[in-house]
Amino acid sequence: MSTIKNDILEYKVGDDGIAIITVNMVKHPTNLFSADFFHPYFEVAKKAIADDSVKGVIITSGHRDFMAGADLRLLSNPPEDKRGLYDSLIAANRQLREFEKSGKPFVAAINGNALGGGLELALTCHYRVAINHPKTKIGFPEVQLGLIPGGMGNSKAPYLMGIQNALMTILQSKQVTPDKAVKAGMIHAIVDNEEELMAAAKKYILDGGTAVMPWDDKKYRVPGGGVMSPGGVQALMGGAGTVRKMTGGNYPAAKYAMTVIYKGMQMPIDRAIEVEASQFIKAFYSKEAQNLIRTGFFAINEAKKGKMKPKGHDKYEIKKLGMLGAGMMGAGIAYVSALAGMEVMLKDVKMEGAEKGKAYSDAILKKKISRGRSTEAKAKVILDRIHPTIDPNDMADCDMVIEAVFEDRNLKATVTKETEAVLGKDKIYGSNTSTLPISMLAEASERPENFIGIHFFSPVDKMPLVEIIVGKETSDRALAAAIDYVVAIRKVPIVVNDKQGFFTSRTFGTYTSEGAHLMMEGVPPIMIENVAKHIGMPVGPLAVTDEVSFTLGLHVMSEMPDRDPETEMIYQMNKKMVEEFGRHGKKNGKGYYDYDGKTKTLWSGLEDWFPSNVNTLDSKTIGQRLLHRMALETYRCFDEGVLRETKDGDVGSLLGFGFPPYTGGAISYIDYVGVQQFVDDCDDFTKRFGARWTVPANLRKMAAAGQTFYGKTGINKKKQVSQSSLV
Repeated sequence: MSTIKNDILEYKVGDDGIAIITVNMVKHPTNLFSADFFHPYFEVAKKAIADDSVKGVIITSGHRDFMAGADLRLLSNPPEDKRGLYDSLIAANRQLREFEKSGKPFVAAINGNALGGGLELALTCHYRVAINHPKTKIGFPEVQLGLIPGGMGNSKAPYLMGIQNALMTILQSKQVTPDKAVKAGMIHAIVDNEEELMAAAKKYILDGGTAVMPWDDKKYRVPGGGVMSPGGVQALMGGAGTVRKMTGGNYPAAKYAMTVIYKGMQMPIDRAIEVEASQFIKAFYSKEAQNLIRTGFFAINEAKKGKMKPKGHDKYEIKKLGMLGAGMMGAGIAYVSALAGMEVMLKDVKMEGAEKGKAYSDAILKKKISRGRSTEAKAKVILDRIHPTIDPNDMADCDMVIEAVFEDRNLKATVTKETEAVLGKDKIYGSNTSTLPISMLAEASERPENFIGIHFFSPVDKMPLVEIIVGKETSDRALAAAIDYVVAIRKVPIVVNDKQGFFTSRTFGTYTSEGAHLMMEGVPPIMIENVAKHIGMPVGPLAVTDEVSFTLGLHVMSEMPDRDPETEMIYQMNKKMVEEFGRHGKKNGKGYYDYDGKTKTLWSGLEDWFPSNVNTLDSKTIGQRLLHRMALETYRCFDEGVLRETKDGDVGSLLGFGFPPYTGGAISYIDYVGVQQFVDDCDDFTKRFGARWTVPANLRKMAAAGQTFYGKTGINKKKQVSQSSLV
């Protein structure tokens, strides 16, 4: 028996003549499709092929995953030598092709997730069998990271799935369960457990399974036809239109993936992989890929794990949560907390309101059951954790209390005093406020060191972000506890310092207000909404204003101690919408749009109130104003110390209000545009549209010094300031 074992893999040949390569990268939490893997793998695969006693090779994993994909740490810092990277990629793929053509059957025994490069490794095997576990995912996630499959997967997928299904799988970054992967053609078979997995893999070899790939078989026919077949032409033409519609031209990786399929399917596979490598390099070095990897993967995953938690604090256990206010927000917080295993005391002023808050969770769970995503028994366990109440004394033994009553300082003060009278003195009190300064609200508290802002987004069960606001007297202990809570309920926290509007509400408010400014200048409302979607925003600024409601907007602006002239214009416009036209927003069926319950159409009265001005019909400028305005306000938050780190601005803008992912977030967007170009644009807009576009001095200095926020000329990404100076 021949055996090799190292930090990457174990190679063993059994008495049955089957070589088993168990990939187990012990220095990593999962196996990665990387240079560290290739070298030892190539060595043992060559050894197996050269050994006449070896009948075939099984590749499996010693980790829970089969292989998670490429090492994104390397992808996030691309080497300057593009040609060198291209050559090394081609060399690796050609070596893998030699194994495919070796005449010995290779089998992938897939015991867990096979994603990206992991699936591509499996596709170098002549037979692929997987354990059919519902949590196992198989697919190509690359395009959602701005990349394309570069390990021959982009070239091979059409042979297995047909052109149309391959396009859908790759462009939509689909990840499917093993049973669906069989139907799609990605793998050959599924089994129930590890024992059956290895038995099926060995059986294929011992039964003399073929060692010829479809792309090497001249008799093989692509499902649905090749590129020039009617089906192929239709799929590619339809795909091109779909890509344009889906991406607005903002995600070039989708175009590169289509190029590989279109060109590659017209030539032998060994030429096709050269096309794939060249398109992979284009995607790899694109700004979009770097942004998506840096923020969309690393920064968000770090935030999910609570990496910003202050050092030296043990985990704060929350077994029982007090929820003050059972409206839509409070009910949503109660649901996600109960889902995470916490007992929840859901308090409202009337038992009817508290019971209605619990019914919100019941409705969500019933919908899950109807879709096969839960069971009656599981739902009952979650619902039994939520206890409606009207008694303040029920907060006495809670580990944390979160208040989510109406945005009124006096009401919040009354609730704070009532609750603190019974709450343990060392327990944490969080206020779910979107605009009111935490330090101001904490004035009603006898223990301001335990008082912190915990700002959720609606609907709570769907929105991933939670903005944690540190007040003037908030302790690190309270901050650590709040982060532990947010991580426990599987949300993504960012930490900001205290000031009116904090970060998300303040910044997103500029999106809706800029939409209003554009309309007042004579840009047709439909053009504003369509341009917003084209640049990558999920919803137009006018539709968002309706969702939030003019009433709430008026309330927030009325609380501002000083409104500049441009804000005053928006305030007066909102006031007219509410008081003169009776248009409060979506809730009353009338805002910028008219709502009939099923559809919405722009209110015809807008054309009379704001007639079109042909001098404003410049889609490029409209798009820049919408994104530049949010990015400028985000920078101001960083410059003033509201944002502690640039990545919090990026994560918060992506998850909190849907800033286009291809930009990397609102701070990364300034790099994306170019710092100097961004400053020049804002200077131009200041002259044309008003003082709200004034560039802060420190950003101007950055531009003059040739600095960026990320990259080799990146500035210090953290901002430390006195808390008291922010309130």
